[in-house]
Amino acid sequence: MARRLLGLISDTHDNLKAVDQALKIFKDYNVKLILHAGDWVAPFTLKRLAQAGIKIIGVFGNNDGEKRLLLEFAKKFNVDLNTEIATININDKNIALIHGTSSIIVEALARSNMFDVVVYGHTHKKELRRIGKTLLINPGEACGYLSGEATVAILDVETIDVKFLTLNV
Repeated sequence: MARRLLGLISDTHDNLKAVDQALKIFKDYNVKLILHAGDWVAPFTLKRLAQAGIKIIGVFGNNDGEKRLLLEFAKKFNVDLNTEIATININDKNIALIHGTSSIIVEALARSNMFDVVVYGHTHKKELRRIGKTLLINPGEACGYLSGEATVAILDVETIDVKFLTLNV
């Protein structure tokens, strides 16, 4: 069976150069699903990601002000956009996707033992750590605006291996 790789991205903040580089990486890795942990910001960012032809599941972030239009674009471009949290089951792995504005909620999801993986964003810092059986992954900020490091991640759903990749923005 082919490996099931997911592309993890967060905090794009309208940086289309970063989005384009992330999409190239995801295509190079033959990613079949992108998880976006919020802070798309404008609907044109969602549109750009969706036009790549890779299935996308995402959530809103705290900087996504134009929620109504984001939802309209999501419907138009067949993006599964959720307001607070998305739960996904792939290869018998339960994954939670949340923006992560509250670190208490992120950690509570991990401690609940309901999920094998919790993917979140918001902090603009890449992170990989375990709480109990749950792996917490923050792919970092794709935009590179706050930390100066633009990153995305690839998750192998079968092995739960994670690889961080740097974007040149």
